[in-house]
Formats: sequence, structure tokens, C-alpha cells
Amino acid sequence: MRDAADRRSGIEVLLSRRAERGDHNSGAWVFPGGIVDPGDRQAHDCCAGVDDTAASARLGLPANGLDYYIAAVRECFEESGLLFATDASGELVSLDDDTGNLRNAELAAWRGPLHRNERPLGEMCRAFGLTLALDRLVYLSHWLTPLARPKRFDTRFFIAAAPTSQTAAFDGTEMVEQLWLRPAEALARASDLKLMTPTQKTLELVGQYQNVDALLAWARAPREVALIMPRVANGKQGMRPVLPDEPAFAELGRIDPAGHGSGCYDIQVATPVKLSPRLIRVTANNGSLMTGPGTNTYLIGGGVSNEWAVIDPGPLDDAHVDAIMAAAPGPIRWIFATHTHNDHSPACVPLKARSGATVYGRMPAHAEWQDASFAPDVRLKGGERFELPAPDGQTTTLHAIHTPGHASNHLCYRLEEEKLLFTGDHVMQLSTVVINPPDGDMSAYIGSLRALTELDLDWLAPGHGFLMAQPQRAMEAIVAHRLKREAKVVNALRELGPVDADALLARVYDDVKPQLLAMAMRSLRAHLFKLRDDGVAREVDGRWGLAAR
Repeated sequence: MRDAADRRSGIEVLLSRRAERGDHNSGAWVFPGGIVDPGDRQAHDCCAGVDDTAASARLGLPANGLDYYIAAVRECFEESGLLFATDASGELVSLDDDTGNLRNAELAAWRGPLHRNERPLGEMCRAFGLTLALDRLVYLSHWLTPLARPKRFDTRFFIAAAPTSQTAAFDGTEMVEQLWLRPAEALARASDLKLMTPTQKTLELVGQYQNVDALLAWARAPREVALIMPRVANGKQGMRPVLPDEPAFAELGRIDPAGHGSGCYDIQVATPVKLSPRLIRVTANNGSLMTGPGTNTYLIGGGVSNEWAVIDPGPLDDAHVDAIMAAAPGPIRWIFATHTHNDHSPACVPLKARSGATVYGRMPAHAEWQDASFAPDVRLKGGERFELPAPDGQTTTLHAIHTPGHASNHLCYRLEEEKLLFTGDHVMQLSTVVINPPDGDMSAYIGSLRALTELDLDWLAPGHGFLMAQPQRAMEAIVAHRLKREAKVVNALRELGPVDADALLARVYDDVKPQLLAMAMRSLRAHLFKLRDDGVAREVDGRWGLAAR
């Protein structure tokens, strides 16, 4: 990479087009790179700046990490004509052959033999008295091709500032064209530049930085370089790789561990998704700003009796009830509601009428925004355990847990055998939960989250979105977010003095889109009521300020 000529246009990266070889990567615009060759190990004595112990530790390898650095230098020289090596003066060698320097022309002539594995890089370094400047390379990322691909690559990416004393030149064999482009330009040209997923994501990362020094400073700082192995799945855009930061990633690893691409990366409404032999999800077609991709209904059961329980039948929607009935492999005997908001419980009435199932749940403490039709046959307190049918002679235990906060009557249900928690709206994927007083209570919400982090859990099954891994981390992040927002409220009260809620909203939720401010006001009120109950804030004549200490 290099800084653009005017330095105000950001970073430029060197991209080269691969020759047509009849494989998946043919014609792709890529960074220099290739396979670590056995001969690379012969150059260990020609290296400076990094030794094998440090290189291996940085790459998370027991040994021979230095080979990756050497291979990166060699491949960059072969394909792009850029050589990260110093001469006797300690300066990066100049390779421009327009100076008439025969030595540089002879050095450049090594690109072909290196590419053909006729001669190793170490031999070239010794012949010309060069030292590989490995400290110029900074380890960036680690990518592994998805499972079930016929050809897989385990690839380490490095970044480096292009030597100013050298001019890039594609080799005409592996690479047949090259461009220096700003990352945003390259990404904008995705329709005519064939960019592989790792290339796209690397461009997105590099494009966040204004100059080379800033990016290198970030990359050199202590940080974990996690393995990125996409998972292949189908969806509205066809089959494609799914990355770890996408909502479906964790679930795909559970339902398609071999990586055959049988899962979906987007929520398919009314389509049953088998999450385990005892667990099925069906999503209602009620996606919105509040409900995300739609409300999830879960079916649990199986076994010899082939009886099933339903968690959250969803909104009053005949088509969704039809989908639940069609997805159930056997009769539905139990219906459990997490809470009585209108996107979760209204379908209890028609589903009970069609199945004859018993309805379980709690009544809310306040009627506002609640499903008035909800009338449970059995009122739960929290703490109850239900033994449900299970496949292959196993047991299925559902544990009801009272989790007030989003709603006074909110329940989560733990599927004990799978260490999985059905969270309703207590935890949502890709969105924070609205806490709407008087039925919603911020203190209760944070307390419920902290209690749930003490459970032995592997999975969260939210009311909206895909299965979520790392439950404790997810819930701790929500608590941290709420406390950070609370601190912002306190700071605003300190700076503004007695002020009404509208003025606070503008200050505390200045990072929220205008269309979400009405919902944010509900959570702001919940934060203020918590601070009032904690003795931190007080309200006088509709204006809020810090309480006297």
C-alpha cells in the first residue's frame, strides 16, 4: 500500500489481475501471494527484523512461522516486482532498471526462476548480499477457505508500505494487469473487478484509515488475529460465503457443520428450520423496525409419542398459525408464552383452538401495549420444570425463568439438555431491547440479565433473529451498553441542570436515527426512573436533575 499523491485521498493498494487458469480465482483482482515453498526455509539466515521464534508466536504456530514472512516477500517480488530487502547500506534495494544499473537488471531477472521454483530466495539473497527486511511486514489477518470447497487455502495476510525506491510491475505470467486504487474505488468497481471475499473485506478494513502510518500503527499494536473461516449458505442472493460478523454465522456452524451449504444466511418466513433433532424454528411474516426479520416460534419435542411444545406462537396471523401446524411433526400439546406483547402471544388463541394444547405464561402487571386476549390455562411463577418428549429415548427439560425488565411478565425458557435459552425479547439479535415503563423496568432488566449470565449456557434462541453463540458475552455486552447509556444520562443531567426529557433525549440519544427516537424516549424514561430509584436523579415539575447528595 502507499499514500495517495495528495495524501488527502487516503491509502492506495496494489491490486493485480490473475491470469485465466480455469479455476475459481481466474481473472480475480488480488494481492500478491502464493504457497509457502520448501525452499523458503533456506532463507532463514538472510532475514532481519523478525526471527522464527517471534514470527511463530505472532502467527500462533509452534515453529517455522518465519517461512510465511519469507514466502510473502518472495511472492511479492515474483508477481509485483517489489522486493522487501536491504543491501549493505541498510537501505531498501532499488530495483528500477532505468538507471542503467546492471546489478538491478540482474536482480530483476531472478523473478522467473523463483516463480518456477528453479532457484530459492536464499540463494538470490546470498548472491547479491541482501537481507530480507521482514520488519517491514505486519501480520494482518488469517483466512481459511470454507469447508466442503474442493480446493482450500489457509492464508496469512500481511501489509506493508510499498518501497518508494521501487516501481511495481506485474510479471505477465501469474498476473496480467495491475492497478493502484483507493479501497473505496476498488469496492465501487465490484461489478467489473472480480474481488474474492477476503480481498473485499481487506479493502474495507484498509479503507477505514486515512494514511499508511495510521494503519500500520493499528496493525502493529497488540491485538488478537482471529481465524476467519467463512461458512457457505444459500439465501436471497444465492449461494455465498458467510462471515463471522454476520447474524447467521454461528447457527450455520450448528446446523451445517460439514459446510455443505444447506443452511440459509437470511431468515425465511414460514419455512421450518431444524435446529436440532428436538428443535424447530418457524418465523412469522411480521418483520419491521421493531421485530427485525419477524417473530420466531419454536417447536420442541419428538420421541415415541411425537408430541410437541410451542414457544411464542407469535402475532395474530392465520398464515403463521398454518405454518406452525404444518411444521409440527406431531400433535402440539403445550404452548408457552415468553410475554404478552402483540408480536409474541396473540396466536395462542387460534393455535389452542386448532391443537387443543394447554397454554402457559404470566399475566402482565400493566395493560399498556399488552395482548388483551391472552388467558393462560396455567399461570407460571418462574422456576417450573417441564419434562417434554425427546427423540431417541432422551429427555427434554424446559425450565421457566422469570426475567422481568422488558415486560413485567417476561419469561425465558432454558432447554437444559442443549444448554439453550429461549430469550423472547429479553435478548434480541442486532438490536437493543426497548424498556417501556411502567411495565418495563430498567433495574429489573439489568438484574435479570446478570442473573442469566450465571447459568450454564451455550446458545441463545432469541425471539427475533438467528441462534446466538457465546451467551454470557452477549448478555454482558448488553449490561455494559445499558450502564454506558446510564452514565451518559448522568453526565447530561450534570451539564444541563434541571431539564425536560426532550432535551435529555437529544443529548443522550444523539447517536440514534430520527425514526427511532420515539422508542428511545421509552428507554430514556426507564433509565431516569432507575436513577430516581437509586437516589441519583429526581424529577420536579417535569424537569430532571441530579439529586442532592
